[in-house]
Amino acid sequence: MGKWFKSGSPWIWMTGGAVSLSLVAVLGLLLLIAWRGLTFFWPATLYEWQLTHPDGSQERLIGEVYDREWVPVERLRDAGIELDTDEEFVERLLVKTGNREYVPLDFRWVLAPSMVASQTPANLAVVERARNGNFYGYPVALEQDGQRLTGEAMHAALEGAIDDANALNAQADRLQSKDIGRINHQLERLRLEQRKLALNGQDTPQALASIQARRDELNQAYQVLETELFALRNQAGRDALFVEDMRGQEVRLPLSVVKGIAFPNDMHLLSKSWHWLSAVGSFIVDEPREANTEGGVFPAIFGTVFMVLLMAVIVTPFGVMAAIYLHEYAHKGPITRLIRIAVINLAGVPSIVYGVFGLGFFVYMVGGSIDELFYPEALPNPTFGTPGVLWSALTLAILTLPVVIVSTEEGLSRIPSAVRHGSLALGATKAETLWRIILPMASPAIMTGLILAVARAAGEVAPLMLVGVVKLAPQLPVDGNFPYVHLDRKFMHLGFHIYDVGFQSPNVEAARPLVYATSFLLVTVIVALNLTAIAVRNHLREKFRAFEH
Repeated sequence: MGKWFKSGSPWIWMTGGAVSLSLVAVLGLLLLIAWRGLTFFWPATLYEWQLTHPDGSQERLIGEVYDREWVPVERLRDAGIELDTDEEFVERLLVKTGNREYVPLDFRWVLAPSMVASQTPANLAVVERARNGNFYGYPVALEQDGQRLTGEAMHAALEGAIDDANALNAQADRLQSKDIGRINHQLERLRLEQRKLALNGQDTPQALASIQARRDELNQAYQVLETELFALRNQAGRDALFVEDMRGQEVRLPLSVVKGIAFPNDMHLLSKSWHWLSAVGSFIVDEPREANTEGGVFPAIFGTVFMVLLMAVIVTPFGVMAAIYLHEYAHKGPITRLIRIAVINLAGVPSIVYGVFGLGFFVYMVGGSIDELFYPEALPNPTFGTPGVLWSALTLAILTLPVVIVSTEEGLSRIPSAVRHGSLALGATKAETLWRIILPMASPAIMTGLILAVARAAGEVAPLMLVGVVKLAPQLPVDGNFPYVHLDRKFMHLGFHIYDVGFQSPNVEAARPLVYATSFLLVTVIVALNLTAIAVRNHLREKFRAFEH
């Protein structure tokens, strides 16, 4: 036994066990997040209950069960709720009733003893809307082309009518965001061009006449597109769906606000699976609605990936050059040791400090100077002197710079000196040796540093709140307007989206599942970026493995 302990085997088993437990904990956490997030998109069973309140009144309730819990009866009695039961605990259900414009809250707690009757009718529908959340009820009629369809005729034409309305809305949205947006962009550039001429004293009658002629031409095109846009909106809102809600009243829902309709109680497993895949896809590719509690997260996904890639393009050359200088050129002395200590200490600085630095230096100082030099016609409205995606990428580049420097320097130190001496002996200069021999051999270590940098930058939120991220961004950093990539724009981020939905949402119950879904999506994006970088690193490692022997 003593020899076994002295051999070190117990420590190996202990370390392996600790690593296994850590992996199980991480996988368990990811599975919990994935389960709580992805099950949100599964079509839930719809119920119709008959409620009997303590005062004897009756109520009809339609909705889906969101949560269940057991509550002590004494606590309910202390709150003034009298129950005729001898049990110590009673079950209560959190019911999503939807129909937000007709009820005080679209979520409510209901005690199980008050539910005297429950049923799951097959013709009970959930209508997904672009505004005011879901609507629950019984479809009774479809108004299409001025005709009122009911029964089988309504069900046969309903899905096609909704698809047609969604296609018209999508066409109108494209017209508004692309064509009309392009004209607005050009009109704004003409306004800035005219102001620039005035500031430079070049606003001659000929120049102003040329600008006015172009403005008139754009205004005419704008009026044509605006007329087309209104026609599309009116056509999309021409038809309507009539639904009987839990109050027993018939409500008219214009198809222009209806995103889809489903009958979960009438679905089998295959149709539910298809509905789930469609809902997950919509969550990924759609834009957010209703203060981020409805819709999708595509702008946040795009902003996260775009900012991380821009940060990687910035941090990699600076980190590699700093590591090359420290390892290949700098003499070993107190100054070099001080620089290395500073680099290591930078890795421990709280991220919010980097955000304050980025706001003060990049946004106000550098961005303000750029505005004064190159965009004076836009002042006092800032162009680069305001938080944006460029300053966010630069701030995170400084935050992750120590990781890239340390990793690259370690990779350079593992390359044998004989390789350098051999290259120099064959007549290569030191720069050629670095560029053609040393850097290719150190590229796996550079990619390792980049992987660590991407993993940290993609999850940072605190500094981004100061230097560029917003709750809702009206435009993406990339569009069809010159110069096509707009680094001065603000952007959305998955990490900030999670914070906003979880802590700033006006509808907490509706936002809770989206926190899990967005968290799982953020982890998926980070894993995808890291796997891509790992694949590149492994390819480079195999390519230059021969140089190591």
